[in-house]
Amino acid sequence: MTRNAVPLIAAALVAAATAPQALAQVPHEVARLDVLPGWRETDGTHIAGLRISLAPGWKTYWRSPGDSGIPPLFSLSASNNLAALRVAWPVPDVYYINGMMTIGYETEVILPVAFTANDPSAPIGLSGEIEVGICEDVCIPVTFAVSGVLPPTGGPDPAIRAAIADRPMTEAEAGVGRVSCDISPIDDGLAVAARVELPRFGEGEVAVLELPDRSIWISEAETRRDGATIEAAVDMVPPEGAPFAFDRSDLRITVFADGRAVDIRGCD
Repeated sequence: MTRNAVPLIAAALVAAATAPQALAQVPHEVARLDVLPGWRETDGTHIAGLRISLAPGWKTYWRSPGDSGIPPLFSLSASNNLAALRVAWPVPDVYYINGMMTIGYETEVILPVAFTANDPSAPIGLSGEIEVGICEDVCIPVTFAVSGVLPPTGGPDPAIRAAIADRPMTEAEAGVGRVSCDISPIDDGLAVAARVELPRFGEGEVAVLELPDRSIWISEAETRRDGATIEAAVDMVPPEGAPFAFDRSDLRITVFADGRAVDIRGCD
C-alpha cells in the first residue's frame, strides 16, 4: 500500500452462485482497492480516489458494464459525516469476451469520488463496502470492505487529477446536434431507437443507453453510422416485464470510439 493510501480491510472474493468453480481459478491477489485521500475543496467537497489494481489479464467494469457484466455498487451509508458521494468515471475501454460486449478497465483504474460532508470542517469516516465485478475467463463479484478517514486537509493529487481529466467529451466539445428518440411498446417493455447528430470521431463507434433506474434491463445497442448521425436501438425491460413510461430527459447516451467518449443527456 502506498504511503498516501487510506488503510483498508482486506478484500473478500466471492464466487458467483452460477459458477461455484470460479473461486478456485482466481489468483490470490487478483484485485486490490486503495483509497487515495485527496483533498478538501473550499466549498467543503472532499475529492478522493478509489484505486482498483488488478492482476494481469483481469478487467473490472464501468458503471454500465454491458450485457454480461456486473454493475458496481457503493454501500457506504455506515460512514460518519458523509451526506452524499458522486463517482466520476474515466473513459473505459470496450472489450468483447465470448462474443459479448464488455465495458471496463484493465490493470488499474482510479475512480475520482466527490464526497459531501455534513460538517465540511471535520473528517469523513468511511465505513461500508464497495462491490465490483472482475473478469478474465470467468466473471465474479468482489466485495471490498472499506474503513478509513478522509481528513479535512491535504493537497491536490496528480493521479486523481489525471483521472478526472480522463473524462468523456461534453456535447458541445463533440459537436452534438439534435438528439431524438423513437419509443414504442413491446410485449415486455419498450423498444427505443435514438438518433444523435454527431460528427465521426473514430472507428468502431459504439453507443450505450442508460436510465437512472438500474433495475431496468437494457440490451446491448445495435449501433450504426448514417452519415452525420449515430443510430442506436435497444430494448428496455423493467422487472414487471411490461411497457412503461420514462422521462426522456433522463436518458443518457454515451458514444465510444478509439479510446474516447461523448456523454449525451436526454432526447427529443
